Amino acid sequence: MLRLILQLIGIAVLIPVVAYFTLRMENRNADGPSIVFPGGELVSGELYTGPEPDWSFTRDIQLVELELTNPPPPSSRLIFILESEGKLYVVSGYMGTTLGRIWKHWAVDADEGDGMAVVRIDGVRYERQIVRIREGEVLDGVTAALREKYGGNSSRESVESGNLWVFELAPRGMNV
Repeated sequence: MLRLILQLIGIAVLIPVVAYFTLRMENRNADGPSIVFPGGELVSGELYTGPEPDWSFTRDIQLVELELTNPPPPSSRLIFILESEGKLYVVSGYMGTTLGRIWKHWAVDADEGDGMAVVRIDGVRYERQIVRIREGEVLDGVTAALREKYGGNSSRESVESGNLWVFELAPRGMNV
């Protein structure tokens, strides 16, 4: 009887674990992320080549697709987007904890990678350079935009202490 119970428990645990990893592996090459799993390279949608856009339209957009190209292979995820003083930003919270650094590993990859990124907003792809902002007055505006758009109690101090990571999505080739 004990053997049967252990087998049933094993099956009950094994099925969701196998399903999770199967779905995660299937999605890693998809054109963009799902709500649950990271995706692959962002390939569909027009590639924007004009002058720097007026990013104020992103104030009404909650989530965008962000692709990091390094480390390979390219991977993408859904992420909050912020606009402050005409510039684009993405953030990653809970970075002061081990769990946060595992859960939000994209931010570690962005910080340690080559800075090349693609963001897809409303079906249009923009090539960007992702640059971590660790300090400075710019953080006052970014954290105010974060509080206004998504709530919470973010502050310049939470960024400077390392708990909240802020990245500017700058135009490629800009010396930021």
